[in-house]
Amino acid sequence: MTWTAMSTVEGLPLIGGQGRFRTLATAEGGLAYEIFYPAGVASPVHGHDHDSIVYLISGSLRGTLDGREVSLEAGGTIVHPRGVPHSVEAIVDSQWVEFKTPLPARPPIGG
Repeated sequence: MTWTAMSTVEGLPLIGGQGRFRTLATAEGGLAYEIFYPAGVASPVHGHDHDSIVYLISGSLRGTLDGREVSLEAGGTIVHPRGVPHSVEAIVDSQWVEFKTPLPARPPIGG
């Protein structure tokens, strides 16, 4: 599986640099990405047309979920429900798996 540079999320530019992602698996009902952000890289506030379940493999993330501040440490999980505004920032180099269901209508992340 090849890593791809990631400079946008939902068509909006990442803040503070770029990350990378790779597709782990796809199915009729959804997909799984592995995502890496170096320390200091963040997404702007955005929403999705799908639910996202995030499992943090390593690192530390903070951000917002529906206007509330949230944080996530390695081994933790958080849900970004469809249509709910949220943001993510890597406090240190961070890597996670993100499951998206249903299958997004358009690619939510990219270069």
